[in-house]
Amino acid sequence: MSFNNSLMSEQKIAPDSQAEFDQLQKKLVPLWKSIEHFNQDPQTIVVVPSMSINAIGSGAVMQAYEERFLFLLLLLRQPRARLIYVTSQTILPSIIDYYLDLLPGVIPSHARPRLFLLSPLDGSVRPLSDKLLDRPRLIDRIRSLIMDPDRAHLVPFNTTNREKELALRLGIPMYGADPKFFPLGTKSGCRKIFLEENVPHPLGQENLGGEEEVLHAIAQMRVRKPSIKQVLVKLNEGVSGEGNAVVDLTGLPAVAGSGDPGQELAMLEERLRAMQFELKGITYDSYMKKLQERKGIVEERIMGEEFRSPSVQLRVTPLGAVELLSTHDQLLGGPSGQRYLGCVFPADAGYAALITGEAAKVGRRLANEGVIGRFALDFVVVPGEHGKWEPYAIEINLRKGGTTHPFLTLQFLTDGTYDPNTGIFTAPNGQQKFFVASDHVESPTYRTLTPDDLFDIVVRHNLHFDQTRQTGVVFHMMSALGELGRTGLTAVGNSHEDAKATYNRAVAVLDQEARDGAIT
Repeated sequence: MSFNNSLMSEQKIAPDSQAEFDQLQKKLVPLWKSIEHFNQDPQTIVVVPSMSINAIGSGAVMQAYEERFLFLLLLLRQPRARLIYVTSQTILPSIIDYYLDLLPGVIPSHARPRLFLLSPLDGSVRPLSDKLLDRPRLIDRIRSLIMDPDRAHLVPFNTTNREKELALRLGIPMYGADPKFFPLGTKSGCRKIFLEENVPHPLGQENLGGEEEVLHAIAQMRVRKPSIKQVLVKLNEGVSGEGNAVVDLTGLPAVAGSGDPGQELAMLEERLRAMQFELKGITYDSYMKKLQERKGIVEERIMGEEFRSPSVQLRVTPLGAVELLSTHDQLLGGPSGQRYLGCVFPADAGYAALITGEAAKVGRRLANEGVIGRFALDFVVVPGEHGKWEPYAIEINLRKGGTTHPFLTLQFLTDGTYDPNTGIFTAPNGQQKFFVASDHVESPTYRTLTPDDLFDIVVRHNLHFDQTRQTGVVFHMMSALGELGRTGLTAVGNSHEDAKATYNRAVAVLDQEARDGAIT
């Protein structure tokens, strides 16, 4: 993702609504087998992929991210499932056809009448949930499409009080973490859990609310670890690395212990004021204001000759079971390499089981707290002594994330399973599966392409996902082509090398076709 990290101000909901919401959530327990396993039971799935995150650059970006979860149309494989999918703007019919044609074992004409596409036709950058809450008639329309409220649930992207209120108004439970658990997913909350659950994490301090606290924290960290070269300052509510800033400590005098502490703080302040922000356009004063408002952390930036940033996806079921779903190596970019661009699945076998074991500790803790739904843990790993990988947990994402949609796309298309003990995903035919995925396949020349052009290109170049081979490319975020010159894709192969080659070929084909189209 590449949008700002500050959560938008939320609408207040009635204080007595928590008890009502808790009662609704209990409905998930008998529903659970229907929610995640393909079967014959009737159910209605209401998808509201609302992004409750500030400063998404345009309505086109908002719409693209809302369409990123169209892989959920593959749930229509369940013959008695109804899917209500809400987006800010209307989705191009050919994009819907594209996903329905991917459905394995289902006739698209059978699935289409069970799909209901609704939109407030509001292209602003406000969260989709806000747009719905402002339109009671549209909420009534959604409710009218729910055949049985006892056999329905809401699937949001992230869970804030907006989505909680929407669930209450629709009268259906929400598959996701109750917003009351939000503090557990902040940067400070993560560090507290890592400490209490004995999960290795970087040296640092949390709950910092301003410049002076950050300076004293860095000074104390230098005493504990004089060799520290860089630290990261992170806002509590950061998303995709964009609340982060790097402070360079190289070249500073060694910590003597007997020197003038005021002089050292002055030197550190100079370095702090020169910190490099991950997000463009941020000033020191504006960042410090946000830090005072939301608090944050400072921690050592883990560095090594070989640096990797893997993640682990988990879920806690409504029954309280912790399931380890997948591992990924994250593809990072941005000014200091902290912005999420895409992922490779599965993570390197050298550390996949290692990080899974650490993630399981956090999963058990969150389950004990009462959290349900999908979440992810981000790590950094570097080679330690004797070449063994050393993991450091850095973040808990209490929401779906950038690794959710490509993994579920693969799972829904292949019916395969991931073994957390081996770190291997296997299709029913015994073939191992791998993918490379990105939300940032972009070029100014892509603005010449429409989604229909894209479909023509992938068919002519044999890039389309083939159910017989169970390899190929699945695109997403296609509506962003015309305005942003951007799309996303998941390239599935039978080996890491195969998936990467398929990904690279797809990008090369798009580049060439866009150039050729611009010339003609």
